[in-house]
Amino acid sequence: MSSATATAPAVNAAATTRPRESRAALYASLGLLALLLVAWQILPTALAVPKYIIPTLSDCLVEFGRMWTSESLLANTASTALYTILGFAIGSALGAALGYLLGMSEFWEKVLSPYILALQIAPKVAFAPLFIMWFGYNAMPKLLVTVLIVFFPVLVNVLQAMRTVDRDLVNLARAYNLSRFQIFLKVEMPSTLPNLMAGLRIASTLAVIGVTVGELVGGNTGLGFLISYGGGQANAAMVFNAIILLTVIGFLLYSALVRAETRLLHYLPKAQF
Repeated sequence: MSSATATAPAVNAAATTRPRESRAALYASLGLLALLLVAWQILPTALAVPKYIIPTLSDCLVEFGRMWTSESLLANTASTALYTILGFAIGSALGAALGYLLGMSEFWEKVLSPYILALQIAPKVAFAPLFIMWFGYNAMPKLLVTVLIVFFPVLVNVLQAMRTVDRDLVNLARAYNLSRFQIFLKVEMPSTLPNLMAGLRIASTLAVIGVTVGELVGGNTGLGFLISYGGGQANAAMVFNAIILLTVIGFLLYSALVRAETRLLHYLPKAQF
């Protein structure tokens, strides 16, 4: 019996086991969620925790209905989602573009690196009041804070990937008289895609933070504004609902990137356990 024939049953068994494990993990995750929801509903009342500190699940659902009819919840959620996606797209594009440009020029990387590092170290939240003074109480400050927060993870990941591109492949491409752009398109860009997608996934979670900070500091729309307003009214249920919706927006954006990464990087081998 050949080795290929001997390993075939093991491969088939592994292929059958993985879907079962995925379903088991899904059921376990849903079961844990159900337990958490039950505990959320029961424990605050059982422990006599006031509603303005930790509301129950039913309190949040009732407040959700009130927010839908009285607080323009759909419009505020749409505003936050829109600027999350817009800020993520602009910040990611700028970070990736600058990362690739600096990766192709060692001279300009050395020139600009101290300034990029200084801007990266500076707390991004501190820029929000400055943007408000410059642009007023509108959507621009939260968009700029989001772009600034998203920019650096993408830039750093892309730049690091450009530094580690296989030089032998680059030299081989030069031996075939490929132009600089062709080398980037055929060698450097494919090599850096995994790092780029990792940076985008990190940035997707930070984009929600950027928008929320802008809305908390000086916004008059969005879920961050509802958090600020609900906190001022000691309405914890409103704050909980807004936080949950922010989490959903971030989760959906992250999930979309994971699906895109799976399609783009389908050729990469997956680790087998």
